[in-house]
Amino acid sequence: MNAESKVTPMQVATNQAPAASQSAAPAPVAAPAVALPNRRGRRNLLMISLPLLLVLAGGYFWLTGGRYEETQDANAHQPRVAIAANVSGLVTQVDFTNNAMVHKGDVLFQVDQRPFKLAIAAANAALASARLSVQQMKAAYGAAVTQQKVAEDQVNYLDSELARQEALAAKGVAAESALDLARNNDVVAKEQLETAKQNVISAAAALMGNPDIPTDSHPAVQAALAARDNAQFNLDQSTLRAPADGMIYQAESFRPGQYVTAGVANFTLVETTDIWVEADFKENQLTDVKVGQPATVVFDLYPGRTFHGTVDALGAGTGAEFSLIPAQNATGNWVKVTQRIPTRIKLSDLDPALPIPSGISADVTVDTHVSRHLSDLLPNWVVGH
Repeated sequence: MNAESKVTPMQVATNQAPAASQSAAPAPVAAPAVALPNRRGRRNLLMISLPLLLVLAGGYFWLTGGRYEETQDANAHQPRVAIAANVSGLVTQVDFTNNAMVHKGDVLFQVDQRPFKLAIAAANAALASARLSVQQMKAAYGAAVTQQKVAEDQVNYLDSELARQEALAAKGVAAESALDLARNNDVVAKEQLETAKQNVISAAAALMGNPDIPTDSHPAVQAALAARDNAQFNLDQSTLRAPADGMIYQAESFRPGQYVTAGVANFTLVETTDIWVEADFKENQLTDVKVGQPATVVFDLYPGRTFHGTVDALGAGTGAEFSLIPAQNATGNWVKVTQRIPTRIKLSDLDPALPIPSGISADVTVDTHVSRHLSDLLPNWVVGH
């Protein structure tokens, strides 16, 4: 045994130590057994917390929901005025174009005025004639009164004459023929007086029983004045003006030379100063909707712009109830269909820079200010106790 082959106890211990360390290296494999419960804990926590969060979120949305009622079944509306002439005639002037904006009082078109001016001239002549007739009636009344006075004086004279003749005849001085003549003259005079009185009554009746009646207060003159005013009215109506601010629509073919008939619509004026939205809510959405509640409106034409308004009115009935042919449900194959009730929304912040054509679609949201409570989930008998 040489020196190289000798192994000291220290070397043996040193040589065995690495071996022991090599054999003990796999020991950390037991670490996953310690981490596994932590993963399971996190998994269980996630499985519990996720449904809990969903329940909390659903509860929050349920508690905060029900306050706003929304519908996409809504459209804008504007008043439409059918423009018709009040008088018939030939159109001589048109002062607008189709789809043009007009203001209240602007001249739209004019009907030929010559027939109406002639009618005014004839009415003025008839008025002058009526006034002249009244003056003649007053003169005739004055003449009748004078004739009555003359007849009364004649009767008084002949009464005196008859009395003298009767006195003379009683004394035997006057002839019988003179007495008969006096009697006859007295009778004739009295008949003439009665005729004169009737003439006065007739003349007064022509003056409505008032000899001092103002000329223009006489019915004949009043009729002539009415005819003149009517002729002037027709002349004024020959110029048609816009009844409100708005846009002319459906007037492509309206031109000078066209004959218009009184009362027949020729085109349409869409008023732009009065705009509302008609939202057709389902009947079960209107439980808490009341007049005066605030609402927001978003038109499809302006998706980035929100308009504000209030609930102006709820419809008197459903759309089916007021349709041209109402539904008849008294049949054996009846199927319940949720009805819609038109609700009028009055806009409050119109922008002239954003015109709203009539009929465009809109989304409407009404704030009912209604909030839900957890007690709403309990049965009624529990809440009552």
